[in-house]
Amino acid sequence: MIWTRAEPAVRRPRFSREQIAAAALRIADAEGFEAVTMRRVAADLEAGTMTLYNYVRTKDDLVALMHDAIMGEVLIPPGEMPAGWRPALAEIARHTRAALVRHPWSLASLQEAQFGPNAMRHFEQYLAAVAGTGLDAAAKFDLLAIVNAYVFGNATLTAESRTRAARAQADPAEVAAMMEYGRAQLETGQFPHIAAMLGDPDAAAGGSAGPPMDEQGQDGQFERGLQAVLDGVALRMALPGQPPRT
Repeated sequence: MIWTRAEPAVRRPRFSREQIAAAALRIADAEGFEAVTMRRVAADLEAGTMTLYNYVRTKDDLVALMHDAIMGEVLIPPGEMPAGWRPALAEIARHTRAALVRHPWSLASLQEAQFGPNAMRHFEQYLAAVAGTGLDAAAKFDLLAIVNAYVFGNATLTAESRTRAARAQADPAEVAAMMEYGRAQLETGQFPHIAAMLGDPDAAAGGSAGPPMDEQGQDGQFERGLQAVLDGVALRMALPGQPPRT
């Protein structure tokens, strides 16, 4: 495990773990996680592959550095954590989703990575956010699991939507063919609820049956869902600070 080992004991190390992780993230963001190899990272850093092995012994170590770098993006900066369990959890959720959407490949590729110092700091911030709720340990874990499930689910859907939008821009003919197929299916009368939604401009703009939402629309949908989740857990767990419903 890389975190149990000190960094290379040289007087002036050429690379830091942060630099190595940043190079790996650049490659994954541009070419996908499968493109990340020791050779590719070394080339990005303009170093020899064997030189990189002085800093990172295995691919698992490299993945651990990548995971911890993303966890660093998730962290709320010192002094910026809002007061109160609800604003704090909401801010952590926003940071987490933003990092996952920036690195969509991480949703599937880093689930088994070794946890590191930033992952522990992230969990510490989560626990600090719910420290004043009066919940016992089991209930706190339930609360965090619910919020995490929503965040990861939304990030996955957002990443998929943006991938589809990018493909649509790259191949408008395929999009036109899909739209024509969809119209033909609706004309059969077998999908009355989809037809009704598409006939409502407001509903169509906010649903998967309508045209893809832009980033602002996706962010707004995430925020509405997040507040609904927090409303639900506040009522279910009788948490303090639940705003009145209007």
